[in-house]
Amino acid sequence: MKRIIEHTDDGSATLYVPEMNEHYHSVKGARTESQHIFIDMGLKHVQTAQPHVLEIGFGTGLNAYLTLLAANETGKKVHYTGLELYPLEWDMIAELNYSDDPLFKQIHTAAWEEEVEISPNFTLQKKKTDFTTIHKENHPHRYDVVYFDAFAPEKQPEMWEQQLFNHIYSITNSGGVLTTYCAKGSIRRMLQAAGFVVERLPGPPGGKREILRGSNVPLQSI
Repeated sequence: MKRIIEHTDDGSATLYVPEMNEHYHSVKGARTESQHIFIDMGLKHVQTAQPHVLEIGFGTGLNAYLTLLAANETGKKVHYTGLELYPLEWDMIAELNYSDDPLFKQIHTAAWEEEVEISPNFTLQKKKTDFTTIHKENHPHRYDVVYFDAFAPEKQPEMWEQQLFNHIYSITNSGGVLTTYCAKGSIRRMLQAAGFVVERLPGPPGGKREILRGSNVPLQSI
């Protein structure tokens, strides 16, 4: 697929896919969106000191990099698994100019299918896999945070199906959360049907009005 670099309202860049008429991030602000939805509303919401994070749609690696920065800032030891069926080449990623931090490049040049320590607080495993087959895979970890960052439901409806949310719930730890930019009522109902307790939260500054966070709530707290 052809991808075109475009700049968003907060000055950070994103990729546009003409074939799908879809952007990798919000045109209102790529970095602002990622920080708000996945780091502030997701990672920083869980209490565990060694969270396992699962990202659906590794894409440009921006979510992974912001998670690494948060891990180094808070002292949390993050184990990060990113799923991506169509990995991007480093040359294209470099043009986005997200960071000249050597750790950002290391995230992208790290071997796929292997656990790689990027920093003492951040271990990465990138998996080239089709998310729609996730329910058929064995998972060595259960997850405390899930970043659901697939393309929009109207663009990739096969990524937003009930059986997939059911499976994500089954591999999410008690007290764990799933965050997504998509606040559609149909997605909220699927998350609820899977077992998540779902909240509508304010969206990122200047961006979407609302986002969703689903929590795997311990039974004793219900």
